[in-house]
Amino acid sequence: MERLLEVMRRLRAPDGCPWDKEQTHLSLRPYMLEEAAEAVDAMGKGDPRELAEELGDVLLQVAFHSVIAEQEGSFSYAEVEGHIVEKLIRRHPHVFGDVRADTAAEVSANWRAIKAAEGKARASVCDEVPRSLGALARAAEIQKKLEAPTAAPADVISALEKGDLGEALWQMVALCRREKVNPEVLLRERCDQNCSKA
Repeated sequence: MERLLEVMRRLRAPDGCPWDKEQTHLSLRPYMLEEAAEAVDAMGKGDPRELAEELGDVLLQVAFHSVIAEQEGSFSYAEVEGHIVEKLIRRHPHVFGDVRADTAAEVSANWRAIKAAEGKARASVCDEVPRSLGALARAAEIQKKLEAPTAAPADVISALEKGDLGEALWQMVALCRREKVNPEVLLRERCDQNCSKA
């Protein structure tokens, strides 16, 4: 990681790369989204080499933002790393402490309680789900956090018959939750299937 940070510092040095030097946290937003999406695509392909390459691109974004912040004097990579290490230890007391959690459900319950105790509560459930997520993924997360009921095929059909496509999509996400299928991944896979036939 230190080598990557050194490369980024060199790229942003006065005699570095003109493009890299003019980037900001805001200008890099599309690249963060794109690189994360490409890593997710690589996971679906099952090619370890491609996944390693795409994860490197995600790591580049972490280094890029860390060096920008370092130059601005707002934070450093060491702080980024320190925050996540501390958070992982704090949120896994069943591994690093004396709390007992024998199932994934118990771990999730502990995680939510710890997060609430950290004061991570937001104004609304919707504020807890990133707006930059794909709409299907965001809808699924919001429904889960709201503990919204799942849907049946009839609910989707009813919304379609009323001509409310937004409600039909919402109900379709709820139907996917009922079937324990991630709607974002499902639609991405369908897109890939159709593209392979084109």
